[in-house]
Parts: sequence; C-alpha cells; structure tokens
Amino acid sequence: MFIIGLTGCISTGKSTVARYLKQLEIPVIDMDLIAREVVEPGTLGLQKLVSEFGEEILMDEGTLNRAALGELIFDNEVARQALNNILHPLIFQTAEAKRENYRKQGKPLIVMDIPLLYETSDLKDFDEVWVIYVPEEIQLQRLMKRDSLNEQEAKARIASQMSIEEKKMIADVVIDNSGSIEATQEQVRQQLKRYIH
Repeated sequence: MFIIGLTGCISTGKSTVARYLKQLEIPVIDMDLIAREVVEPGTLGLQKLVSEFGEEILMDEGTLNRAALGELIFDNEVARQALNNILHPLIFQTAEAKRENYRKQGKPLIVMDIPLLYETSDLKDFDEVWVIYVPEEIQLQRLMKRDSLNEQEAKARIASQMSIEEKKMIADVVIDNSGSIEATQEQVRQQLKRYIH
C-alpha cells in the first residue's frame, strides 16, 4: 500500500484537493476530522481533557467548548503540551486503525490529510509528501477574503506556520493551486497515473 502525506498551509487549497481525491474514490484519512472525533461526548479523549482542564471546557450540552479550551492554552506552553500529550496519541491510534482497515481491504493507495505534516509527523510514515502550493501573495489574498481578515491579521496567521515556500522546497510532489480548479485537478490526475493504472 502506497501512502501519500497531503499537506499545505492555511488557504493554499489542501481541502479542495482532499475533496477531489475523495470524489475519485481514493481513501483519505483526515487528521482534522479525527481530532474532532476523539473529543466527542462519551469519548476517552473528552474525559481526559475534562480531568486535566476542568468542567469549564464543556458546553451546557456536554460537548467540548473549543473557544474555552483555546483560551486556556493560548500563551500557555505547559497547558498546550498537556493538551497535545492527551490528544496526539489518540489521534494517531485512530488514524493507524483506519490505515490498517484500508490495508486489509487491499487498497493500493491511501492519502493522509495532515495540515501540520512537516511540523508534527515522522516523514518515514509516508512514501511521498504532496504539498498544495500557491505563492504567498495569493495565499494572503485568499485568506483575507475567506476569513474576512485585514492584511495584518492574515499575515500574522500565515507567519504562525512554517512557510509554504519552505514546504514547497522539501515536498516530493508540488501541486500548484494558483490557477483554476480544473488546472489543479488535472495535476492531481497526472500524479495519480503513476499508481493507478
């Protein structure tokens, strides 16, 4: 089974490519989705968070109050580390179980959709890493438009991540998403021809 790590930066179009891969019936394991699943009501993840941070991180109906948790860990490295120590093992166990399931089904190719792949993952886990790329000025314009941010706010969000130019330099495959959606999809199809005949 060939494993592609899919990544990018904020507003470079990784989700657009992930959606297209799903349309092509390529199995995509979405780490953001798993991160939400492991803290749903009744999960071990949510129980552990409550015992670490207290009941104030819950909404009235018992779901996780992400804003309250965000405030607790904002500018608090110890709290952020505690959060990561709780969630990362659960996220990776769940992802591994999904990957194993696809292996048993005999899938020849799977995609791991991981926003902070270079920052948080072991590259040995992937046969290849795809970076969804747009030049920084396009990234800035798209982010301002998408999230209704001013230039300063958008630049601060972009600066909080490893730069897209750095990721482009170390990628195995670069999908340039600065043109039309059709142009991006065509690049994806061309790459997939290498594994799917």
